[in-house]
Amino acid sequence: MRPLLLAVVLTLALLASTAAGSAPEARRDVVARITDGDTLRLADGRRVRLLQIDSPEHGECWSREARDELLALAPVGSRVVLQTDPRLDRVDRYGRLLGYVRRGSTNVNLELVRRGAAAPYFYGGERGRYAGRLLAAAEAAKRARRGLWGASPTTVLEPERAVDTGRCGPGLVPLAPTGCDPNYAGGCVPPYPPPTSTARTSARAASLPCASSAPIRTDSTATATGSGVSS
Repeated sequence: MRPLLLAVVLTLALLASTAAGSAPEARRDVVARITDGDTLRLADGRRVRLLQIDSPEHGECWSREARDELLALAPVGSRVVLQTDPRLDRVDRYGRLLGYVRRGSTNVNLELVRRGAAAPYFYGGERGRYAGRLLAAAEAAKRARRGLWGASPTTVLEPERAVDTGRCGPGLVPLAPTGCDPNYAGGCVPPYPPPTSTARTSARAASLPCASSAPIRTDSTATATGSGVSS
């Protein structure tokens, strides 16, 4: 009886160890900047590429709107949880972290696809834990002509390829350095983290000519997810 009990205990311990090793890793971070519709930068300087999705690239149709949607879902200064996928790589070839971004109960990756701000992208054919939900969300958004699907009706839903909406507007263009946070328009907001002095903030806002029509600065953009990722 004792050998049987020992075998049961060892089996349970092995199962627990395996489950722990395959569980997704999650950590809480602060958003410092939104680069484009599927990339952001954390307060500690690390870049994050949202996993298993792709938004229109710089200059493509709906690129600016996609970035605005990500900014609304994960505002600068907000706390988010970055969740990796045990089935997929954690870092792409550009050194960016790959993960699902969660803010509160919202899976930002999935919500972007629901809104038509991004499409599923299973790089190399690799499908992660939310692949089925991402596909279903994209199909529903396409039927409803939400976001990029309405702006560029000829866009094809091909999860193994980066989304290509073509060019139908100015998209994102560089911003001359002014000291204003590129995530905001209609006034000059200092980059995150904000200065500690309110007076300094007001003085900077008064002296820097940021306008609501000012274009937006971007980091170098790249399209990636899943594993190795492509630009």
